[in-house]
Amino acid sequence: MEIRPMTAEDMNLLGEIDATVESSEYLHVDRSGEGVETIWKIQTRPLREKRTHRLALDADQIFSIRQVVQGTEDGIALVAEHDGALVAASAARADPASGTLRLIDLRVDFDFRRQGLAMAMMFQIIQDARDRHLRAVFAQANADCYPVVSLLAKLGFELTGLDTHLHSNHDLVKESVALFWYHSVP
Repeated sequence: MEIRPMTAEDMNLLGEIDATVESSEYLHVDRSGEGVETIWKIQTRPLREKRTHRLALDADQIFSIRQVVQGTEDGIALVAEHDGALVAASAARADPASGTLRLIDLRVDFDFRRQGLAMAMMFQIIQDARDRHLRAVFAQANADCYPVVSLLAKLGFELTGLDTHLHSNHDLVKESVALFWYHSVP
């Protein structure tokens, strides 16, 4: 298993990485109060039924990753290779205005999960942010994708915000609230 910088040729193979994530738990977001007196409570709960997320790359992610790989945007893009096949990929783009490295995507093939690939790639992204003298690494994950939020928490990311209307007007009801995570880089 080798983790190396992503090349332009690798871009065509990203879709072959089966980034399916299964969740049986989620972070329940409860809102009480109104206006500036709103209180948010977040807790882990079981889902009514197991949820499968087929994390396909969207056009914006592909464009951003391509920009990083080509050197048009400042950032880091990595792949993990096993027996000549891509089994994981990650990419983050520097955002100098906010002093952060923003995670664009992190995917590990379903058959290669739980082997430390995601953690190894995230450690390299965090180190890259440190080398660039940025203040933090930023990541976004949905509350119903528990394996992702659990990984971020395990890596020391801090939950710093949420958006209950990012995907629809009913994200709170659909248990798919967007959560914002930061990992401070000393």
